[in-house]
Amino acid sequence: MEDEALWSSDPKVLQDSEWARLSSDFTNAGYREGITAGKEDALQHGFDEGFAQVGAPIGHELGILRGLCSALIAFLTRTQESHAHGETTLAEVRDIATQLANVRFSDIAPPDLEALAHAKEHLESAMDDDDGPDILTDPARLNEELKEKREIEGLEDLMAKMNPGGASVGKTQARPAAEDVARLKGRLITIVHGLGLDLQWS
Repeated sequence: MEDEALWSSDPKVLQDSEWARLSSDFTNAGYREGITAGKEDALQHGFDEGFAQVGAPIGHELGILRGLCSALIAFLTRTQESHAHGETTLAEVRDIATQLANVRFSDIAPPDLEALAHAKEHLESAMDDDDGPDILTDPARLNEELKEKREIEGLEDLMAKMNPGGASVGKTQARPAAEDVARLKGRLITIVHGLGLDLQWS
């Protein structure tokens, strides 16, 4: 009864209490919305920048190289008898196509230094938390991004094995690098010029 008397005796106390609670609730909600909007904006900006400067140009060039190989294989298969070195050239283009099929985006993309630094911080803090090195090998403990990357790379490996002349099971070799792709591109351009074809690179 005394509490009711206190609240009813001075309505200003109740108003101030309600105002403080509402003010706190709105401040907290505004803060959360601001944090969320800031994260979304930074995430979108990072995606846009990465896509425009790294992902799209690399994917576009790799797609053009793979498409050029397919077109050359079709061309050489149809005109094999009329070309003096048809069989040799066709075998070389197939070899280039096989090597291009084994290229992953992660093989030729420049490293994301910010992401590497962030991952290193998390790894160091995880190692300090008595987790030990098993955090690197225990699939249950790997983060979702790394799990997804490994799954995609597994799918890429399966796709490469499905191509004619794809990677043999048990055959281990170094992953291709951007320099390897540049060499393959040079070989393709040499073949195109040797065949007297007009290449419009776009």
